[in-house]
Parts: sequence; C-alpha cells; structure tokens
Amino acid sequence: MSLTLYRPISLSTMLDRLYNAELAQSRDFAPMGLPMDVVADDNGYVIRAVVPGVKPDDLNIEVKDNTITVKGEMKSQENAHGESLLDEICYGKFARSLTLDADLDGSKAEAHVENGVLTLSIPKAESAKPKVIKVAAR
Repeated sequence: MSLTLYRPISLSTMLDRLYNAELAQSRDFAPMGLPMDVVADDNGYVIRAVVPGVKPDDLNIEVKDNTITVKGEMKSQENAHGESLLDEICYGKFARSLTLDADLDGSKAEAHVENGVLTLSIPKAESAKPKVIKVAAR
C-alpha cells in the first residue's frame, strides 16, 4: 500500500495550465513571448534575447527613435524518417518590440548570435546622454 500526498491546486494555477496548453497547441513560436534581458548604463543598452535554433540570417532588428523590434522565424525541420511521435517544438515567425526611455543611435548598434542567444549592444543617441555642465565662479 502506498500513500499519495494530496496537494490542492488553486484556481489560478488551473487556469494558467489551461491557457498554456491552448497556446502550446496553437503552434506559434514562443507562446510566452521572446524572453529578453535588458541592461542599461549612461551610454546605452545591452539586450539579450533567447532565440534557440534561429539562424542569424532569419533575424531582423529594427531601431526607430527609442523602440527596438526583433523579428525572426524559426523554420521547421522536415522529418523524412518516419512518423512524428511527439511534436512540441514551436516553429514560425515571431516579433517583439521594446520601448526604452531614451532615443537610440541605431547606426552604431551591434548584434551577434552565440549559442542560441542574441546579444544587441546599442548606444543612446547623443541627445539622450546626460550632459555635464561646469559651473563657473564669478
């Protein structure tokens, strides 16, 4: 005889599971959105986004004023070796826009992908950088 621990489940947890199951069946890429980290300093931003299986040629980054948009597509791998028994990987197009608190200089932005992580370094526009004003004594 074995005992099973009873753990009641909350209504919000049940709804989260139902919602996530519906999204997973929709076959859209990144049902939870494109996960990003943003780090800021006085000179600009470093943005990291998780893009597993996406080739650099399938990514497009747009910078306009203070908004960055990352678009891409994870292309499906055709399975010519038999019947699919499990199909959980999401394929398709994705996009995410991020509005920051300062204007950006898109002409000096740099981006690269390594181990499924996109790293974008983008400086603030000169007009958005803090100005130091020297005070003269009279």
